[in-house]
Amino acid sequence: MSGASVPPASAEPKQVEAQRGSFGLGTASALVVGSVIGTGVFALPSALAGFGPISLVAFALVTVGALALAFTYQALTKRIPGSGGPYLYARDAFGDFAGFVNAWSYWITAWAGNAAIVVAWVGYVEVFWNTSHDKGWSIVIALVGLWIPAAVNLSGLRGIAVIQGLTTVLKFIPLIFMATAGLLFIKSANFGAFNASGGSAMGAISAAGAIALFSYIGIETASVAAGRVRNPGRNVGRATVLGTAACALVYILGTLTVFGTVSHGALLTSTAPFTDSANAIFGGHWAGDAVAVAAIISGAGALVGWTLVVGEMPQAAAADGLFPRRFAADSRMGVPAFGIVIGTVLASALTIVSYTSFATVFTTVVLLSVLTAVIPYLFSAAAQLYWLMTEGRRIRAGHLARDIGVAAVALLFSFWALAGSGYQAVYYGLFCLLLGVPFYIWLKAGRGEYGETPVRPHLATGILPTEGAHR
Repeated sequence: MSGASVPPASAEPKQVEAQRGSFGLGTASALVVGSVIGTGVFALPSALAGFGPISLVAFALVTVGALALAFTYQALTKRIPGSGGPYLYARDAFGDFAGFVNAWSYWITAWAGNAAIVVAWVGYVEVFWNTSHDKGWSIVIALVGLWIPAAVNLSGLRGIAVIQGLTTVLKFIPLIFMATAGLLFIKSANFGAFNASGGSAMGAISAAGAIALFSYIGIETASVAAGRVRNPGRNVGRATVLGTAACALVYILGTLTVFGTVSHGALLTSTAPFTDSANAIFGGHWAGDAVAVAAIISGAGALVGWTLVVGEMPQAAAADGLFPRRFAADSRMGVPAFGIVIGTVLASALTIVSYTSFATVFTTVVLLSVLTAVIPYLFSAAAQLYWLMTEGRRIRAGHLARDIGVAAVALLFSFWALAGSGYQAVYYGLFCLLLGVPFYIWLKAGRGEYGETPVRPHLATGILPTEGAHR
């Protein structure tokens, strides 16, 4: 892109002013846990029931991949501590277009994921109200569930921090119980056939793994909002690893409890499986109602966290001219208000379409958001491998082999999850992804750029690369 000037330092404020953040390690960890543990985990056992207990094998494999990604993001954040996460890593390693593809894909993940979260959230709200599951009222409840978190975000960072801390504590109480004491009530007769899908074991594991991956989407949220975190090079990586490990523990054991306390047939049609499990353990409805309340609180916390991410990702790209400038500015309350509003509008539209067009609403939206999330995961792992292969000579041999192994596992895991997403998700996801190409052309033409990419300062340090270095 000869003829274009190097952007001023102020165009990338979060990359060079990472210390201005408002979140400490505790809040950053709560953001990870709050974003990862939404209502997805509370609805997941029903989505996995069609595969049978073999899906627990998939869950274990997904957990290994998620931890590999968490360690990869820990290393990446130490290298580039600014807001934007996967977008920054891809752009710095592979150039503007790769950065745009990641920002665009992850942006879709964020608002499409909010649609999936709110669909599961509605299932637990309807334990108390609209028990007949009237579709019109379900849509109304879903829209309320999307716009209240948007209002919390628009009120400023202090409100976000308070909500994340409170909801993280409240959501963990029932999940920890189900993942520990609940195991004592398991009955083997409830599990049904090990592979209930009727297909091959590998096919069932791959397909179940793609659904299970949705439970871990959000492990990167601290890196996406790193510009809001104090000492991000230290705190973001720790928050990512600690949050992922905590979620993995309650996920696998909690899902095992549900599989073993609710009959397979009942689980297939359940809209609130953890509620059904609690009722089966204690009898009556009070325990299930308590779990439903926890799921509602959990979903609200996740939606608050993800609504912030909906604004953060395009804001980071807009600072580099790879998204419209309207996304770049903070409001008077210090939040990316334009991105938050646009993302919530899109999530609302997808929710309405899902309820009116898809037979299996939650699973369909989950697979779409998984597909668009896997692409940034894949590029992030690839960026880490690229840097290790080109700059790894400065790392001790033992540590280099370890880091390459972890990044390779994260990369292979991303390909595996992509393959398991299914034809429908690939169709819709690829269509949404490719819609970004004309959008990118419009942005590039609007800046009057052509030819080769100009030499830019390193995103983290502001230092120009030496002759012969990448870009």
